[in-house]
Amino acid sequence: MAGIIPAAGAVSSNSKFRRRRYTPIADINVTPLVDVMLVLLIIFMVTAPLLQVGVPVDLPKTSAQQVGGKDEPLVVSVNAQGEVFLGETKYDIAELGTKLKAVHDEKPDQRVFMRGDKSVDYGKMMEVMGVVIDSGFRQLGLLGEQQTPAKPGAAPPAAPRAPTPQQPAPRR
Repeated sequence: MAGIIPAAGAVSSNSKFRRRRYTPIADINVTPLVDVMLVLLIIFMVTAPLLQVGVPVDLPKTSAQQVGGKDEPLVVSVNAQGEVFLGETKYDIAELGTKLKAVHDEKPDQRVFMRGDKSVDYGKMMEVMGVVIDSGFRQLGLLGEQQTPAKPGAAPPAAPRAPTPQQPAPRR
C-alpha cells in the first residue's frame, strides 16, 4: 500500500466502501538514467580512439619514445604518391608555404609534426621540411610508428642479408 494516502474527512471505517484519494509520488527513479549514462560513456570510450583524423600513411617503425606536448600540433603528411597534406587538406608546395606562414603569424610557438610514407622519396620529404622551416617554424618533429617489442625468450629479428651471387649449374 505504498503511496496511498487517505483523504481527509474520509467516510467512517465501518462503511462498505471507503473513499480514498490517490496522490502521485514525486520521486524520480534514477536507475534508468544511470543505465543510459553508463551505456553512453562506454560508447564514447570505444569510439573516441577511432575518431583520429589524418591521411592514411604507412609510417616507418621506430623504437623512440613518444613526445608529450601541451597543445595540438600541426600535422604535415606526405602520402605514398608524394601528395602533401596539412591536416586532411591537400596543398601544393607553394600553397603549403603560404598557409604555414599565415599560421605562424597567428601562433609562432606552434609545433609541427611531419608524417611521411616509408615509400616516399627522401628528396620530397626534405623539400617539404624546407617549406615548413622557411615559413618560420622551429619546432619540427618527425612521426613514426612504435615498434612492437619482442617477447622475452624469443629470438631477435634476423638482420637482412646481402644477396649472394648464384652459381651456375654444373654442365654435363
